[in-house]
Amino acid sequence: MVCPSCGNLISTEEKNCPHCGAIRPNLFGFGPALNRLFGGRIDVLTIIPTSCVGLYVLSLLLDLGAALNVSGGLFSMLSPGRTPLIVLGMTYGGAPWWTVLTATYLHGGLLHIVFNVMWIRQLGPEVGQLFGPARYFIIYTVAGAVGFVLSNAFSGYPTVGASGAIFGLLAALIVYGRNSKSNMGSMMTRQIWQWAIMMFIFGFMMIGVNNWAHFGGFAGGWVAAQFLVSDAGRREGRITILIALVCLGLTGLGFILSAWQYIALLF
Repeated sequence: MVCPSCGNLISTEEKNCPHCGAIRPNLFGFGPALNRLFGGRIDVLTIIPTSCVGLYVLSLLLDLGAALNVSGGLFSMLSPGRTPLIVLGMTYGGAPWWTVLTATYLHGGLLHIVFNVMWIRQLGPEVGQLFGPARYFIIYTVAGAVGFVLSNAFSGYPTVGASGAIFGLLAALIVYGRNSKSNMGSMMTRQIWQWAIMMFIFGFMMIGVNNWAHFGGFAGGWVAAQFLVSDAGRREGRITILIALVCLGLTGLGFILSAWQYIALLF
């Protein structure tokens, strides 16, 4: 088998890679099977924005009356109704645990999703290139979840959106720039700090912006990146990929549980 950390050929029986010292490179025997099943097939750089757009369209289709309602003006048009967002996993104070994962992929209006997807497509490839796609997905998931945990604890107001996770991506780039200790890294850090501060200020100037989720997402992304930055630039091991797949699986399970809970209440 090939060691997922250094890429050298090793025995499937090795407990530690003799070349780089990676622990359990065969992932207790499941590594080769996971590599055959998932290796190179999951493109999280595409999955995240595509899922956001797909779920937004689905939320509109579940209640076309609310989506086409223009009584609140132009900005309220193409806004999902409350029921579709609950069915798909909107989070709020006292909501089930899985909603802190699902709500990151839901959006409350056309402008909301347009701006968030633009930021995801701007920052995601950069974080994915610097940290690796699996680490990027872990950072995105952790940042979004921590942001909503903080929001539910201090606000409790029903909320959706990827902005908390986006602040986590900004934090991850700052952590990487600080860790690189290069002129280019310092320039990137200053630029990202400017973006983050500008977005924080913008959040306080707008009505209905969840600043708790922004702060929590930034903190969650910062902590996650600190754990992962030492391995940034290295080949992603199977344990890292497995953690990313667990994040993906829990998120998918969350959508199923949200829909099932709503159906159960109806019947």
